Amino acid sequence: MPTTNQDFDAEALYRTLLEQVRAGLAGVPEFRESAAIVGIHSGGAWLAERLAADLDLKARLGFIDVSFYRDDYAKKGLHPDVKPTHIGFNVDGATIVLVDDVLYTGRTTRAAINVLFDYGRPACIKLAALADRGGRELPVAPDFVGVTTTLASQQQLSLARDASGQLSLTIEEDNADS
Repeated sequence: MPTTNQDFDAEALYRTLLEQVRAGLAGVPEFRESAAIVGIHSGGAWLAERLAADLDLKARLGFIDVSFYRDDYAKKGLHPDVKPTHIGFNVDGATIVLVDDVLYTGRTTRAAINVLFDYGRPACIKLAALADRGGRELPVAPDFVGVTTTLASQQQLSLARDASGQLSLTIEEDNADS
């Protein structure tokens, strides 16, 4: 059920997401050999690290940066914080949980899937997001989600991680027009 609550407990949302992913992977044959967690830099990577640790999948953890795969790359240019993509396991035949912090238009997810297919052909890709804020431009939906919310077009959700690893999720106003 959508919410418009301004206060998000990111740690509680993470626990919800973890339980959904755990339940969703329970039916995967040969779970430890075929399941993998791949996080999209940077918030999705933070979540993926925790999921991999909590699900005992650290050996099958990967990270991707979609900067060069975005369909708006020419418009936005190179993001100053490009991170390396690292997938150290065989993608072919894997059940991959693709992790992002906030699902919005679906364009980042599309770009991430393109990256994954550069590494091989997974058996299945499941999408996990801490928050789904709606506003889809592509036919993308999360398989696992901590919260579904509705935001005004000038608002965005921002995931942060402190030095101890604690997560916070806040609504920020986009001041690009001011």
